[in-house]
Amino acid sequence: MRQKEFENRYQQTWDAFAQKLDQVESIKRRKSVLNNDLKRYDEDYRTLCYCLSLARERQYSPYLIKRLEKLVFRGHQVFYQRKIGIFYQIYRFILFGFPAAVRKQSKFIWIATGIFYLPALIIFALVLLFPELVYSIVEPGQVAEIESMYDPGLDKIGRGRDRASDTDFAMFGHYVWNNIGIAFREFAGGFMATLGTLFYLIFNALFFGALSAHMINAGFEQPFFTFVSGHAPYELTGIVLAGAAGIKLGWAIISPGNFSRKQALINVGRECMVLVYGAIFLLLIAAFVEAFWSSNASIAPIIKYSVGIAGWLLVIVYLTLMGRGRIGESE
Repeated sequence: MRQKEFENRYQQTWDAFAQKLDQVESIKRRKSVLNNDLKRYDEDYRTLCYCLSLARERQYSPYLIKRLEKLVFRGHQVFYQRKIGIFYQIYRFILFGFPAAVRKQSKFIWIATGIFYLPALIIFALVLLFPELVYSIVEPGQVAEIESMYDPGLDKIGRGRDRASDTDFAMFGHYVWNNIGIAFREFAGGFMATLGTLFYLIFNALFFGALSAHMINAGFEQPFFTFVSGHAPYELTGIVLAGAAGIKLGWAIISPGNFSRKQALINVGRECMVLVYGAIFLLLIAAFVEAFWSSNASIAPIIKYSVGIAGWLLVIVYLTLMGRGRIGESE
């Protein structure tokens, strides 16, 4: 759609929203306008956000983008002055904003998926065939330490002897710190024109793939895979999403289009952060499952595998179906 057609299509909506903002920003009329026309205001505001996103994506004129940004900023100020609590905002993000953003950025997510899973599968096969290769990826001391974490005789698998006495809650904090640290490193690596993001994605892929194969070679496949099966759907998906955000950020530096690199980063920043926040959401779930479920050695393997399969199905259905039909997915 050309810019002129775009403006003709939405001009009336923008003008009406600007007029409504003038009314809402008037102290005397704010309460009555919000109470009487609240639902319509929400719809108009989402439409405006959608128009701004399209204008940035299609690289329309800076004048038009700045005009829409100003309207969105004014609308945002009014939108969040309403009595909407933080929990309701989180609810809207989880049910609508996050899965819709994943579908919108599917190109970058598929790229990150390939960059992560392909090296993991290749090194997995190679270490199965050549067991000594694991020591080229992971230091021998760390391999021995990880082996001790999956000793079938442990009451809490996946922790090792050094952390065997830690409570589930303490381990939850440890996993949160570790997982979110990985996500932020992947995202921040995008500022290096994607090179940092690619490094962390491939590094984690090689590490996970090599150790998975080594656990099979060492005869620890059951405690290892029953441990990782429960939280893997959320953790691996979170890692990929953070990587996708970093790649998108880096691509704005590599190919800013008609914008300056600074403006290109500003344009994609919000979309990238939605993926990062979503990745953190999934990584928090992963940390919870890992601390309170995965480490429990008394649960039958068939139950753990079933929960793991159900987790993958839940993630796929959630990201592909949740929030469909909202403003912004109609075109």
